[in-house]
Amino acid sequence: REKFRSMVPLSLISECTKNLASEHAQVVPISLFAAVLCLCLVIGHLLEENRWINESIVAIIIGIIAGIILLLITKGKSSHILTFNEELFFIYLLPPIIFNAGVNPPNRFQVKKKQFFHNFFTIMMFGVIGVFISTFVITCGSWWIFPKLNLLGLTGKDYLAIGTIFSATDTVCTLQVLHQDDTPLLYSLVFGEGVVNDATSVVLFNAVQKLDVSKFSSKTFRFIGDFFYLFGFSTGLGVLAGLLTSYILKALRFGRHSSVREIALMILMAYLSYMLAELCDLSGIITVFFCGILMSHYAWYNVTETSRITTRHVFATMSFIAETFIFLYVGMDALDIEKWKMTKLSYGSLLGIYSSLILLILVGRAAFVFPLSAIANYTNTRASSDQASRITFRQQIIVWWAGLMRGAVSIALAFKQFTFSGVTSDPVKATMITNTIIVVLFSTLVFGFLTKPLIRYLLPHAATRKNIVHEESGPQIEDLNLPLLSLEESAATNISRAKESLSMLIESPVFTIHHYWRRFDDAYMRPFFGGPHHNESQC
Repeated sequence: REKFRSMVPLSLISECTKNLASEHAQVVPISLFAAVLCLCLVIGHLLEENRWINESIVAIIIGIIAGIILLLITKGKSSHILTFNEELFFIYLLPPIIFNAGVNPPNRFQVKKKQFFHNFFTIMMFGVIGVFISTFVITCGSWWIFPKLNLLGLTGKDYLAIGTIFSATDTVCTLQVLHQDDTPLLYSLVFGEGVVNDATSVVLFNAVQKLDVSKFSSKTFRFIGDFFYLFGFSTGLGVLAGLLTSYILKALRFGRHSSVREIALMILMAYLSYMLAELCDLSGIITVFFCGILMSHYAWYNVTETSRITTRHVFATMSFIAETFIFLYVGMDALDIEKWKMTKLSYGSLLGIYSSLILLILVGRAAFVFPLSAIANYTNTRASSDQASRITFRQQIIVWWAGLMRGAVSIALAFKQFTFSGVTSDPVKATMITNTIIVVLFSTLVFGFLTKPLIRYLLPHAATRKNIVHEESGPQIEDLNLPLLSLEESAATNISRAKESLSMLIESPVFTIHHYWRRFDDAYMRPFFGGPHHNESQC
């Protein structure tokens, strides 16, 4: 032992000892956080049937209580078990949430997936155009109001970032109340817009980071081109990853020997697509979402029944834990004494900022939900005489309300914009972090508490069942017979068919494109990448 000590420098021994101590120091907080997560699961289960409470609210309340206990134990020094890092969120927590939204198995979520593609135009309007409108309203409003409340020091890029941060919605509370079997149209709109909204907000946020606001020239608005570049190439990468995974599973037939390899390949390929997108400065959210959609559409039919059941629960579990982790941390971070001490503003100014942000969120949401709903109703009326595809005013109110909650994405973007690895020494940036925390807390607790009674008031069970019967008995747009051109027919017949198809494309573009895509998919894509026959197809 003495010989060994003489050979090894004391500085190296000391450094190794410190590293070992720091590693053990992380075990305690991780264990405590895991215990609090388990407590969230138990209490959330006990309050499952509660009219007012949902899992997000439970996690936030428990986080606040845990923060108070930590403050008492540390004598007001800290309310955190772990330190938040935006890289932790974007690399480990966000991918399973988004991937689970895209890879929902079709046999369980048939209505959701089917309605998602039927209402694709409306969902994209809400999720893409709506984010731009909401960002514009919140950016302009905060740029005008904040200086009047003595919040100075924010740049033009900061205000644009604020617009994107508070345009990212969290529709979990509403989706927990709605039932896809009872309200398929409304469920698909809220679910689809929520996913597309998060992806669009993050892509727009990344585009803003590349914007040079100090130079007011034509290049300033190049961020719109950057947005569509990120969106397009991210989508393409996700589609490529999903198709590649589907082909490998179909060609190699892993299920003959091991279901574990099938599940591992799907998880790793999805995560690899996300990381490749991030390495290429693309949007990992959009990539992993479309990768999930393609896997759900093709790869799902190339794996064994055991793998289908396992992956469904594994992806849902990973997403649930990640979401609970975020809301639990939000509750703790609301009591961060250091950030509150940095704020130099008076309580009146802070209250004015919180109220202004909530008001801008309300106005920004209404500025696109009701006008775009009117446009969607007009186009759907022209495309079909089926009134069940129209968005009623009560449903528009629910869509508007569903997007008022702010959650994990807003928190992560705020930390990414105003902190460095979760830490900031700038009073203005610390104020924006606390603003975001308060808005997320208020919107989740207050709006979340009122979600269940509001939906039950606006959508009574009797009216809901009436809509289902109407939808089931109404004409089905899927049954449109839009023939393709045939070499076996005469030129006059083909010209007549082309005119008919063009006429239907103009009158109902979404449904027509969907019909032709299904025919192409059944004829060429499914035989190569996997899937059921046409009569078993779900989308």
